[in-house]
Amino acid sequence: MSTATGASVNAGTGGEAAPAAEARRPQAARKPSTMAQALNRALRDSLAEDPSVHVLGEDVGALGGVFRVTDGLTKEFGEDRCTDTPLAEAGILGTAVGMAMYGLRPVVEMQFDAFAYPAFEQLVSHVSRMRNRTRGRLPMPITVRVPYGGGIGGVEHHSDSSEAYYMATPGLHVVTPATVADAYGLLRRSIASDDPVLFLEPKRLYWSKADWSPEQPESVPEIGRACVRRAGTSATLVTYGPSLPVCMEAAEAAARDEGWDLEVVDLRSLVPFDEETVVESVRRTGRAVVVHESAGFAGPGGELAARIGERCFHYLEAPVLRVSGFDIPYPPPMLEKHHLPDVDRILDAVSRLQWESEWRAGGTPEGGVR
Repeated sequence: MSTATGASVNAGTGGEAAPAAEARRPQAARKPSTMAQALNRALRDSLAEDPSVHVLGEDVGALGGVFRVTDGLTKEFGEDRCTDTPLAEAGILGTAVGMAMYGLRPVVEMQFDAFAYPAFEQLVSHVSRMRNRTRGRLPMPITVRVPYGGGIGGVEHHSDSSEAYYMATPGLHVVTPATVADAYGLLRRSIASDDPVLFLEPKRLYWSKADWSPEQPESVPEIGRACVRRAGTSATLVTYGPSLPVCMEAAEAAARDEGWDLEVVDLRSLVPFDEETVVESVRRTGRAVVVHESAGFAGPGGELAARIGERCFHYLEAPVLRVSGFDIPYPPPMLEKHHLPDVDRILDAVSRLQWESEWRAGGTPEGGVR
């Protein structure tokens, strides 16, 4: 597994139990739960289990956050543990740095993605460097929660996909869940980590639902591990966060309408990056498309495509392609559907993966093609 930043991978808790204990434990009922509910439960469980955990941010207290992710936490744990702050992002994160230096585990909420930019200097100059600067004597167990991405009809400064900035900052972990189970498990692991974690929450998935048990949350892989969400043989879709459901829909449409059997890899963790899982998949399928909402130029897909090319060059049947947001400031709500990657754009990219080489060889891509 490539760590990319040199920061250690801390497994944390994640709600995981030993296999033997898991087998003996009575199974709790699973019920439809939203990602927002899973995140709320992760915060609640972390606050209950560890008195050093503190939540702070704009409107996280009485309001429960704009998306209600912190709903009820101030009432249950008090204003000292879940604290409303002024509208001062640099001050919020600077305060969290001091808290971490004195042994606390602050969980900071940046209300929207682009609201985090005033705090970027704290992030780059101190949060990401402190552990290295002090030769490990001062860890930075800070989790910065950032609702990010589009798809909710938000205006400018409310729909950015800013993950590339954080990925390019050595010393940070950058994770983004796309499922209810990962929302809980990855947030628990992030809070338990002694490394600073940018926890990117795809806001258009806050209300996505899955059967899930808050009393017995299922185990999830650690930070730094990707998951194959759909096995396939024709090509690999590499994605994360808000683009995962779109890729899953595209894979089903490809199988139904075109005969392509697409594998879908959910990165889950952008830094550390699970190169092994991605490389194994692409070497097997021979083709890859990287999908994300962030801008294409100098975006995450460029780094991912480069790494795939370096490790899979002799296995590739076609260049690695990218489907991304356009290289523009985020558009007005009425136009965002044209900006965000959708099923048609993904299938168009798949159709350009040089299937002609297989036709000339007298066959068709595995699973067939029109």
